[in-house]
Amino acid sequence: MTIRDVDIVDIEAWLDMQGLSGASETLLVNGFCERCLAAGIRLERANAFVDTLHPIYEGRVFLWRREGELEKPIIEYGSSQMGESAENWQNSTFFHLLQIGEDELRQRIDMIDTPAFRHLVTLKTEGCTDYLALINRFSSEGTIGEMDCFYSSWVTDDPQGFKDADLAALRRLVRGLGLAIKCASLTRIVRTLADVYLGRDAATRVLAGRMNRGSAERIEAVLWYSDLRDYTRISDAAAPDAIIPMLNDYAEAVISSIQEAGGDVLKLIGDGTLAIFTDGDSATACTAALKAQKQLRRRLAVLNETREAAGQPATNVYLGVHIGEVFYGNIGSDTRLDFTVVGPAVNEVSRIASMCRSVDQDILISESFAAALPAELRTKLVCVGRFALRGVGRAQELFTLDPAIIRRL
Repeated sequence: MTIRDVDIVDIEAWLDMQGLSGASETLLVNGFCERCLAAGIRLERANAFVDTLHPIYEGRVFLWRREGELEKPIIEYGSSQMGESAENWQNSTFFHLLQIGEDELRQRIDMIDTPAFRHLVTLKTEGCTDYLALINRFSSEGTIGEMDCFYSSWVTDDPQGFKDADLAALRRLVRGLGLAIKCASLTRIVRTLADVYLGRDAATRVLAGRMNRGSAERIEAVLWYSDLRDYTRISDAAAPDAIIPMLNDYAEAVISSIQEAGGDVLKLIGDGTLAIFTDGDSATACTAALKAQKQLRRRLAVLNETREAAGQPATNVYLGVHIGEVFYGNIGSDTRLDFTVVGPAVNEVSRIASMCRSVDQDILISESFAAALPAELRTKLVCVGRFALRGVGRAQELFTLDPAIIRRL
C-alpha cells in the first residue's frame, strides 16, 4: 500500500486544526503517526523533540511505538553539555547532522553490518530496517533560547524499508508537525516564564488577560516577608563567587516551603522574599503560612549542616507574617509592569520582619495574624512585646512561636 496524495492532504488538514486548537505535543505525535500508519507508511516507532526555555529542562522528547502505549511517552532532558546526556547527544545522528550542516540522514540499517551510531545498532537488533532523521530549522527571528530546530526520527520494520513515496510524504508532512509542535511548545514556554518570574497565581491572572496598568483588586491576604540573618556581614566576608550559590541555596529552601504549603512567591528582593497565602479563609491561610515556616526550619537545619560540613557560610532566615487588605494587580508603566501587592499591610510585614534582629527571634507574628489563627494554635503563641514599627502609625503587639507549636503543626 502506497500513501496517496489525498491522504497527505487529509493529514496536513488534521495538523492545521490540531495546531490551531492547541493540542498537546503527545496528542500531535500520536495522532500523526497513527494517521501515517493508516495511510500506508509502515512506521514502527518515531521520536520528535524540541529544545525549550526552562530553568531545569533543556528540552522534551515525544515518543511513539506502533505496539501500544509507552510507559514514558515524554522524556524531559537536562543539559546536553555535561555528563551522560552530553555523551548521548554527541553520539546521535542529530549532532552529526548539525556538525556537517545537513538536515537529513537516512540509513538502511538492515543492510549495514555495524551502523555508525549506537542507537541504530539497537534498532537493527530489534528488527528495524530503515531509519530517517530530519531537522527542520527555525530562522533567527523564530528562535527562542536554544529552541532553534525541530528534530524527528522515523523508523520502519518493513522488509523493503521506506518506499520513495513514504520518504517524500514524511519530508512534506513533518514540516506541518514541527510547526504544530512549535506552537504547543511556545505556549508551554510562555506559561513557564510566567510561573517562574511572576509566581503561579499571578501568572494565571496575567495569562487570563490581566495586563492593564492599574488593574488591581482589593483582597485580604496572609503576607510573608523573610530575609537572611547577617547577610550583609556574610556577603562582605565571602568570596564574590560564593554569594550567588548561597542565595540560591537559601532561596530554594524558602520558596519550596512556601509553595508546598500553597503560598505564592511574588518577589525576590536581594536576600528577601515576599509571598502571599490566599487559599481558604483567614484561619486556613494563616495555618498554611505556619506550616510553611515549619517546613522551612527543617530544610534550613539540613542545609546548614551540609554547608558547614563543606566549609561554606551558613545562616538563618528572619520571618515576619501578617494579614491584611492589599491591592493585588499591575503596577508600573505602560511598557514595564509588575504584578504584585501594595498597601500599608505590605509595609507593615517588612517592618515586622526587620524587628526580628532587635528582639532576637527567628519569626515575628502580627496581632491581626495571631487573632486570625485557630484557637488551638493561638494559645501556643508567646507575646514578645508592644512595638512602634517604623513608618507604621500605631504600635502593636508582636508574637513568636512557643517551641511546642513546631511539633504540633
